[in-house]
Amino acid sequence: MSITRIGTTSRWSHLVIHNSTVYVVEVANSPDASLEVQTVEVLEQLTASLHQAGSSTSHLLMVTIFLADIRDIDAFNQIWDAWVPHGTAPVRACVQAKLAHPGYRVEIQATAAVIR
Repeated sequence: MSITRIGTTSRWSHLVIHNSTVYVVEVANSPDASLEVQTVEVLEQLTASLHQAGSSTSHLLMVTIFLADIRDIDAFNQIWDAWVPHGTAPVRACVQAKLAHPGYRVEIQATAAVIR
């Protein structure tokens, strides 16, 4: 059972693949943007990361969403609901958290099945 790490630094890896499962965390590229802009960015990045790992949005298993302000959940959910392929919603948790950068409004941690 090998472990594949992609985009590894001294602190983290962008993707880790083990046992036909990919693990990934995404944060926004625009820390001063609105929640809506950051959510679209993070979901686009997550889509690209899943494809890079040989997976897809329809193969998500578990997602944890970290919001800087839980009152943003309705705005987040509008974008999320349009993004998740119908009938493939993963197990999901959404929590309020103090994020690493003061401008971050959303961070997503995801686990998905690798399908290649």
